[in-house]
Amino acid sequence: MTPSPPQPSDGTRGDLFDPRCPTRRLLDRIGTKWMSMAVKVLAEASPEEVRFAELQRRMPGVSQKMLSVTLQGMTRDGLVGRRVEPSVPPRVYYRLTPLGLSLEVPLAMVRAWAEEHMAEVDRANARSRELADDA
Repeated sequence: MTPSPPQPSDGTRGDLFDPRCPTRRLLDRIGTKWMSMAVKVLAEASPEEVRFAELQRRMPGVSQKMLSVTLQGMTRDGLVGRRVEPSVPPRVYYRLTPLGLSLEVPLAMVRAWAEEHMAEVDRANARSRELADDA
């Protein structure tokens, strides 16, 4: 029997370099463009709620399915609160929890870095392709 992965739910920190650490899975989820966009849109609206359809309008390119999967994961992770208004069709509202709101600052820094350095990364990729073509 293989040992189960460590679960630092007691407030201890995870260890990114331990292959069994759940921190890796969390970083995979946090690192998606859709989560970053959803956090930004919801943080800008905070403390107000945002309807699903409005989130989709404010996140160009996201499909209804991808947004739904992203929000389900964020809800499961405790980053987003969800409220359903009983109507036909039901109206679904989302807001960041305090834990989700705490993610806005680090994600904003990553978004700013990406926007600032995208041209450099594009140039490096172009050089790499040119070298590969010459080989």
